[in-house]
Amino acid sequence: MTNATRTETDSLGTIDIPADRLWGPQTERARRLFRIGTERFPPGLIRAVGLQKQAAAEANARLGELPADIAAAIAAAAGEVAEGRHDAEFPLPVWQTGSGTQTNMNANEVISNLANRALGQPLGSRRPVHPNDHVNRGQSSNDSFPTVMHVAAAEAVSRRLIPALGVLLASLSRRARDWEAIVKIGRTHMMDAVPVTLGQEAAAWARQVEHGIARLQDALPRVLELAQGGTAAGTGLNRHKDFPQVFAEIIAARTGLPFRPNPNTFEGMGAHDALVELSGAMNTIAVSLNKIGNDVRLLGSGPRAGFSELVIPADGLSSSIMPGKTNPTQSEALTMVAAQVMGNHVAVTIGAAQGHLELNVFKPVIIHNVLQSAGLLADAAESFAANMVDKLEPNHARIADNLAKSLMLVTALNPRIGYDKAVAIAKLALAEDITLKAAAARLGHVSEADFDRWVVPAEMVHPGTTLDGGG
Repeated sequence: MTNATRTETDSLGTIDIPADRLWGPQTERARRLFRIGTERFPPGLIRAVGLQKQAAAEANARLGELPADIAAAIAAAAGEVAEGRHDAEFPLPVWQTGSGTQTNMNANEVISNLANRALGQPLGSRRPVHPNDHVNRGQSSNDSFPTVMHVAAAEAVSRRLIPALGVLLASLSRRARDWEAIVKIGRTHMMDAVPVTLGQEAAAWARQVEHGIARLQDALPRVLELAQGGTAAGTGLNRHKDFPQVFAEIIAARTGLPFRPNPNTFEGMGAHDALVELSGAMNTIAVSLNKIGNDVRLLGSGPRAGFSELVIPADGLSSSIMPGKTNPTQSEALTMVAAQVMGNHVAVTIGAAQGHLELNVFKPVIIHNVLQSAGLLADAAESFAANMVDKLEPNHARIADNLAKSLMLVTALNPRIGYDKAVAIAKLALAEDITLKAAAARLGHVSEADFDRWVVPAEMVHPGTTLDGGG
C-alpha cells in the first residue's frame, strides 16, 4: 500500500483512501473504526462473497432488474473476487457490525471499482456501476451475509472437512484390518480388563469418525437453505419476486452443491440454528478425535515405563534436554485442535442465541468460528492419519507380556466355577505374584488342564464367548 491517497465522497462526506486500493469510503471508515484484533475472514468466506455478488448480478440481469452490460461487468468483477484474486482488498476484522454489513459494503465497493476500471473509469468514480444501486441490487447485508455464511460453511464442510475425515477413516480402517488378530489386554476404568484385539480398538476409532461424517451430512441440508431474498427484514422488499429461486439456481450451478431458497427468510436471517447444528456436529467430532488421540497417546506411552503397546513413530522432533526422546506430538496437536473446536462451539452457541426479532447480530463471530473449526479439523485429521496412524506399529512382545500377566483372564472361569472362586484365584495370584493357573491349582478350584482349556484369550475376544457381564 502506497502513501498516496485519493479523496472520495459519499453520503457521509469526504474521506481519503489509499490510492491503489479497490475499496471505497464505507470500507475505509470501517477500517479506521474497527481496530479490533487481528482476526480476518478466511479466503473461503471471501470466495463466498464473490459467488454471492456474481449470482446476484446474473439473477438481476436474467430478471430484467439490471442492464445486461452493467450486470456483466459486475459478474466478471465478482468472479475475480471468487477466484481469490483480490483477497487483500478485504481488510476488515471479524469484529464489526454484527450483521456483517461492513464486509458486504466492502464487497460492493471493491466489485464496483473493479467493474468501473474494466469499463475505463477511474477508481472511486461510482459510475456507471454504483456499489449500492447496482452491485447490491435487490439485496441487503441482512440476507446477503447469512447467505455468504451458508455458502462458505457448506463448501468448507463438503469440499474440505468430509474428505479429510474420509482420509482418517480409511487409515483407521486399514489398521483395524491389519491388527484384527492381535489379542491384547483390554482396559476399563483405566484398569486391566478382559482381552480385546488391537483391531477392535482401532475399529472403534474408525466408527467414531464414520459417525462424525454422517453427522455432518445430516446437518448439511439445513445449511444448503439460503436466506437470500429476505432483504432488510425478511419480507423481500425491493427485490424481484423470482429473485430467490433464480439466485439459488445460479449458486447451485456454480458450486455444484444443491442450494435452495429458505422457504422462510425470517428464520434464515433472525436465527442461525443450522450453523449451530453444524458446529455441534464438529464439536462431537472434536470429542471423538480427542478420544482417539488420547487412546493412541496412552497405548504408546513408554517406551519402558508406560503401556508401550504401540510404537509411536519418530518424527524427527525431540526433547530440548532429553536426548532421543519421542513424544506423541500428533496426538497433542490433534487434542489441542479438539479443545479449540469445543471452545468455538461455545462461541457459536452464544452468538446464535443472540437472535432478536428479525435479525441475529452475531453473524461474523458465528461464521468465523464455524470456518475455523472446519479448517482445523480437516488439517488435523489428515495430519494425524499420515503422520501417526499410518506409521504406528504394534509392540508384539509387550502386548503378549501384558496379556499373559493379566489377572482379568480369570473372568473366563466365571461360568465354570462361579464368581466367588474366581475372585479368590485372582486375589491369591496378585498377593503372591504368581500366575492365575498356579493360584487356581493351589486353591484346588481348577486343574491345570482345565485352566488351559477354559482360559484362552483368543477365544475371549469374539462374540459368542460365554462370559458374565459387568463393567
